[in-house]
Amino acid sequence: MITDGELAVAAAEAGAAVVRARYGTALERFGKGGGDFATAADIEAEQAIHALLREARPADGFLGEETGSTGDAPRTWLVDPLCGTLNFAARTPLVAVNVALRTEGGVTAAATADPFAGEVFWTAGDGAYVRRDGRDEPLVPDAGSALAEVDVDPPMPNAPGFRAERLLLDPSFRAAFRPRVLSTSLGLLWVAAGRRAVYVIDRDLRDDVHFAAGLAVCRAAGCVVSGLRGEPVGTGPHGLIAAADERAHAEALAAVAAVWV
Repeated sequence: MITDGELAVAAAEAGAAVVRARYGTALERFGKGGGDFATAADIEAEQAIHALLREARPADGFLGEETGSTGDAPRTWLVDPLCGTLNFAARTPLVAVNVALRTEGGVTAAATADPFAGEVFWTAGDGAYVRRDGRDEPLVPDAGSALAEVDVDPPMPNAPGFRAERLLLDPSFRAAFRPRVLSTSLGLLWVAAGRRAVYVIDRDLRDDVHFAAGLAVCRAAGCVVSGLRGEPVGTGPHGLIAAADERAHAEALAAVAAVWV
C-alpha cells in the first residue's frame, strides 16, 4: 500500500497537472466575496486531488479550499488546490498546490507542488525533501540570501495593530533583509529550500489549508517557526514567522515588534 508521504506527493502532483493544463486558458471565475475568487482550475484541481485520496484512503476525511469538508475522521486531508489564484488568473506562473494529512498527532505527511518548476516539497515526518524528475534531495535552510518573503494579502487578523506591509518600509527590517512579495505559500517552502531567509504572514493558521503543508515541511527541514510574537504557532496572536536559522528569526521577530502599534 502506498505510504501517506507518497500519497501526499501523488495528490499534489495530480493537482499540479490540472493547473498546468489550464494555464493560459479561458477560465470561469467564481466570486467568494471581498474581492476573492476561485477559477475553474481551482475546482478541477481539487476534484482531481479528492478523487485520488478517496480511492487510496476511503475512510479519511477531506477539507478542501473550494469544496469544504467531507467526512468526519481522525485522519483528514487539508487541500489548497491552487494557492496564488490571482497570480494564476493573471498568467503569472507563481502558484502552489498544497496537500497535508492531519492526524491526532498533528500533520504527519505533507506535500506542496510547484506546477511550473516541476518540483514537489514534501515530508513524512522524518526529514524534508524536494523531488525533481523522480529524485529526492534533502531540503537545507540557509539565510545567506537575506531575501524575506512578506505576504500582504488579506485577511489580516491583527490589523490595525500589525500590518505586514509596514515591514517593507521598516528600516530595521530592510537593514537585515531584502523584502519580496510573492503572494503564494510557495515562499514558505523556499525558506525550507534555502531560497529565502524569512517568510512572514499575518493569518489565522489553525487548520489552514493554504499553509498546513508548507508549515510541516519547514518544521521537518529544521526551520525556526513561531507566531508573530515568538509564541508557538496557533497559541497566541495569529500569524507566522518562518526563518532559516535562529539569527534570521530573531531579526524578523524584532522588526515585527517594531512596527506593531
